[in-house]
Amino acid sequence: MYEKHFQLQTAPFSLNPDPRFLYVTPSFREAIATLAYGITNRRGFVLLTGDVGTGKTTLLNVFVQWLVNQSACTAFVFNPRLDPDEFVSFMMADFGVPCNARSKSERLIALNQWLLELQHDGRPAVLIVDEAQQLSEETLEELRLLTNLETPTQKLLQIVLSGQSELEGILARPSLRQLKQRISLRCKTLPLSSAQTIEYIARRVQVAGGSANRIFLPEAFETIYRYSEGTVRLVNLICENALMGAFCDDEPMVGARHVEQAAQELELEDPAAPDEELDEVAANNAARRVTKAGKGTDE
Repeated sequence: MYEKHFQLQTAPFSLNPDPRFLYVTPSFREAIATLAYGITNRRGFVLLTGDVGTGKTTLLNVFVQWLVNQSACTAFVFNPRLDPDEFVSFMMADFGVPCNARSKSERLIALNQWLLELQHDGRPAVLIVDEAQQLSEETLEELRLLTNLETPTQKLLQIVLSGQSELEGILARPSLRQLKQRISLRCKTLPLSSAQTIEYIARRVQVAGGSANRIFLPEAFETIYRYSEGTVRLVNLICENALMGAFCDDEPMVGARHVEQAAQELELEDPAAPDEELDEVAANNAARRVTKAGKGTDE
């Protein structure tokens, strides 16, 4: 709707993981390298964690494309709320393992045979589980047991567990200590810095056919970072709504006012507000103490 107004060819801040808009930070590059190393060296379990909206799904999509280029066979579980049997069935179906058996033992035999054939061809089998913090302990234990499918020299199934930061706390439970001990590599997605947030916005606007400096005022960049704290998803949401606001106001550029309005519409709290309120309370208390002391002196 606003693209023509800002002379853009497409909307730059869609939440869809469009690879054209990929912005690679050092932490993103390090996470990809860790995942690739873990799979290449058959390390079994690799853990990817990060706060909500910091780009885990985008990273996984890039990683899956890398796996395809490596002739790997992949299964991607995006809905982990499955019991152990359902999980194994979903995984095998996504891998494309031919198996009509109903019993779990027969399915595991078929899976093991399929993995051995892949290993003979030099192709890794990689299971990626997104939103893994929602897995039950029973399903997590099933995943651990799946890594027992191995030869004397290497694991037949490589598993990437991706989830929000609380996944680390879940894996720290005493009941899951055996699984935790099998996680050989860990990596994280991190929020953007202030400078990276500006670069991120500029990158997306450039891909969309425009120039960020001709669309966003400097004060707008600062306000976007203040409300988003570098969380990629929030940056996208704020920018999208701010562009709409400036368009509706028939303004040529997005200012801090439009960002503030966008943040209010998204019901985002200003991280600076509590400190300011505390400072105001402290100042009022100090003023009252001075006034009270002055009265006491007069008296």
